[in-house]
Formats: sequence, C-alpha cells, structure tokens
Amino acid sequence: MIPEFDENGNLPPGVHFCEWEEFEERFGTNFKRENMIRGLKLAMTQLKAAGGRTIYIDGSFVTSEERPNDFDACYDRETVDMNNLRINAPRLFNHYDRNAQKAKYRGEIFPSDQPVGNYGDNSFDFFQTDRDKNKKGIIAIDLMRWEP
Repeated sequence: MIPEFDENGNLPPGVHFCEWEEFEERFGTNFKRENMIRGLKLAMTQLKAAGGRTIYIDGSFVTSEERPNDFDACYDRETVDMNNLRINAPRLFNHYDRNAQKAKYRGEIFPSDQPVGNYGDNSFDFFQTDRDKNKKGIIAIDLMRWEP
C-alpha cells in the first residue's frame, strides 16, 4: 500500500512496494502523468523481458507535485541480461544518454548500483533522499508479479 505524503509532499522514508493498479490510480491523475506512465510501462516491459525483477520509482513523479517533469527509476541488474537490453532496448542499456531515455520513456532509468555524480551514492540510495538530503520514500514494483 502506498502511504500518504508527508508535509513536504514526499513519501515517508522507505521502499514502498505496491501493485501496478494502485500505482496507476495514485499517480496517473492527469494527462501528463498518464503519458509518463505509458513510458514507464514500456521500460518495465523491456526490463522484465530481460530478466529484471524489481523497478524502483522516484523523482517528482512520486510526490504530490501535480505536473512533474519526468520520473526517475532504477532497477537491480543482478538478474538482467544486459546483452538483451543492449540489443532489444538500447536506450535502457545506454543510461548515459538521458535525453534519449526521456524521449522514449518520459523518464530516466538507471541500474540501482550506478554511481551518481560526486555524491558518493548509488542510484538506489540517492533516490531515497531529497535535494536537502532529507530521507524520503520510493515506490517499488515487483516485475515478476506484474503483468503488462
């Protein structure tokens, strides 16, 4: 179950697993968000086909922001066939081309262990703090249970 937002408009700290239907209902509240959900769904379909098991969703998309610019996501790469991504989903494979990812998926998707700039964090840890370094929550979807 997705918890309520805190006073800053963020999810409370932690990883909050939910079903896809709950995610769509909670965050697909306008046309712009629905468009981003379609892009996220495409990325999830490609990750699942490559063996991905979990996707973590962050960014202003999983806040109370009415019109977020995009979403941020990461995935555990241990079970992902990276060669499959390279061939069948090159924009997911090449996470350094963020503009191409945004054009195709409406968001940015990284491996969860990917270092983030000079912050010393990986994507998974970085996503769980806001710009002021306050702890915040992220959404997780089990791709093994998810049906596109």
